[in-house]
Amino acid sequence: QVQLVESGGDLVQSGGSLRLSCVASRSIFGINAMGWYRQAPGNQRELVARIRSGGSTTYADSVKDRFTISRDNAKNTVYLQMNSLKSEDTAVYYCRVSDGGMVYWGKGTLVTVSS
Repeated sequence: QVQLVESGGDLVQSGGSLRLSCVASRSIFGINAMGWYRQAPGNQRELVARIRSGGSTTYADSVKDRFTISRDNAKNTVYLQMNSLKSEDTAVYYCRVSDGGMVYWGKGTLVTVSS
């Protein structure tokens, strides 16, 4: 079992920056991949970014070159640095991990970008 707690969501103006954090209840050293997803009202949940244990990353085309995902295994934490935010980035952002065939989600943190 893994519990995930996201934080860092806020109201910002377009062009601003935020850093989201996802803290896991146990070591993430052995977890192959952790990712950030987002869901806006009326939209489907979509992958934003993913990082694997070896450090390789994957980004949605819509956030590439603006967002950066990273992990700090010593702190059991995954981060999402978001720069040049747009109103289209407004959504609830969720942390996701898979372990032992199970998928775990955080409760989400709200990011609102004003135009």
